[in-house]
Amino acid sequence: MGFQEFCLLLASVLTSAMGQLFLKMGANSLGKVNASNAVSHILNILLTPKLILGLACYGLGAIAYILLLTRVNLSVAGPSASIIYVFSVLFGYFVFKENIFIHQAVGLGLIVCGVVLVASKGN
Repeated sequence: MGFQEFCLLLASVLTSAMGQLFLKMGANSLGKVNASNAVSHILNILLTPKLILGLACYGLGAIAYILLLTRVNLSVAGPSASIIYVFSVLFGYFVFKENIFIHQAVGLGLIVCGVVLVASKGN
């Protein structure tokens, strides 16, 4: 994977991770969903700016990913996109003060090692 492909991957991963961040922030502002408020929650999704921003970020991430797919094999792009999990955990830790347990850290390390192995020889 060359520099331009890496930039497309990074753009896709970062915008998608930002999408997750904003979706979580918007979901927190809605409160917990249950049977009695499900319909109002669904309607409020259309009116919650952070949720709309999160969906827009996902859209931009998808566009960057599609552009990446024009340049590299799916067998490289797909696994490489899993690096988003690392950003999700870091956002959870730094923004939402979630704990990171040792088994999660080991799992994330394995994901990063796998991405390095897949992307190092792929086209």
